[in-house]
Amino acid sequence: MKTEFVELAIKNMVCPRCIKAVKEGFEQIGYQVFGINLGWVKIKSPINEQAISSMLLANGFELLAGKDQKLIELVKVNIIKLVQSADLNLQQNLSVWLAAKLDTDYHHLSTLFSEAEGLTIERFFILQRIEKVKELLVYNELSLKEIAYQRGFSSVAHLSAQFKKITGFTTTHFKEIGQHKRKSLDQIKS
Repeated sequence: MKTEFVELAIKNMVCPRCIKAVKEGFEQIGYQVFGINLGWVKIKSPINEQAISSMLLANGFELLAGKDQKLIELVKVNIIKLVQSADLNLQQNLSVWLAAKLDTDYHHLSTLFSEAEGLTIERFFILQRIEKVKELLVYNELSLKEIAYQRGFSSVAHLSAQFKKITGFTTTHFKEIGQHKRKSLDQIKS
């Protein structure tokens, strides 16, 4: 008899700790995890959707059912992975990169995302980049010029202007006030 597996899409999995928490949650309710990554988990079927949903909600996650919900989560996961990568210098526009990555028309992605999340994909991308810049500023290991280059900003002035526009702080002032002004990745909305 062939073993049947099911891949479930999960909202709010944004970091390695999320992966660990989801894996442990599935194991606690009696499922063996056969594959897991940001935004999805693979387990044996049949599944108890109510038990899984309850466990996920208790841990700050959500089971995604619809195709559109899954696509929106894939947009978020791919942007988060891109922003968290070591070097963010895209060789093409975000829209071209994302459409190719998800094999979906960008206009369709953009419309779905904006309607569901209340902000554009571009705004989400900028917010994620600025949050990564905050992290790097708190670590205080790189110069502002190195951070600007690594995060794909055209110059220190461009980074500084975007940072001030999003946070209301200069990069220097932010370094002084530090860690308590950072957000978790799943709370970056506006």
